[in-house]
Amino acid sequence: MADLALQHLVAQPRRASAGKPPLLLLLHGVGANEQDLFGFTPYVDERLMVISLRAPRSYQWGGYSWFDINWNAHGFSINTDQAHQSWQTVQTFIDQALETYGVDPERVYLAGFSQGAIISLGATLTQPRKIAGLVVMSGRWMPEIGPEAVVSELHQKPILVTHGEYDQVIPVQYGRAIRDYLQTLPVALSYHEYPMGHEVSLDSLRTTTSWLTRELDQKTQEQADE
Repeated sequence: MADLALQHLVAQPRRASAGKPPLLLLLHGVGANEQDLFGFTPYVDERLMVISLRAPRSYQWGGYSWFDINWNAHGFSINTDQAHQSWQTVQTFIDQALETYGVDPERVYLAGFSQGAIISLGATLTQPRKIAGLVVMSGRWMPEIGPEAVVSELHQKPILVTHGEYDQVIPVQYGRAIRDYLQTLPVALSYHEYPMGHEVSLDSLRTTTSWLTRELDQKTQEQADE
């Protein structure tokens, strides 16, 4: 594992393809670590190199977080400065991974769960040219991202959003808020709800892996036609 901006795990593509391999970056939720989503690796497209990131901030019981959450009598607040710093760190990591692992800069995909979904949204909308496609799983909309979104560079950016109808950690209305905001942007949005809680169900995973393969096929064909 190379010494880059974030600790991470790497799985090489299970099937070789012409040119540099495409990359899928996985961003876990609060309290987890780089092992959490790495288990998805056998289910994603065999052409993808998969890198699962560890969030930069230590959390209780040996886990990690992308930003602090502060609870109070009125609910909770998040440290938006830390969130901003984290999505910039992810952007830096992408640049480093391009050089270190020799991946295709035009086929970099992000998939984030919960807090990782928030960071994935921030990283993608503020530097769209770095990201070929985005998967947002069980996340919430962070309004501070909006003013920094580079709308002129989105160009029908493919984004998949999934959320559980029975999510008690981040209720489904937060997923719908993501949907409602993204519908105001020039992105190619796919939105799905599932009868699940704060998790990735088999059905939602199938949707995600199928979507990734479709987007990868389309991007690869576009490159071949150029």
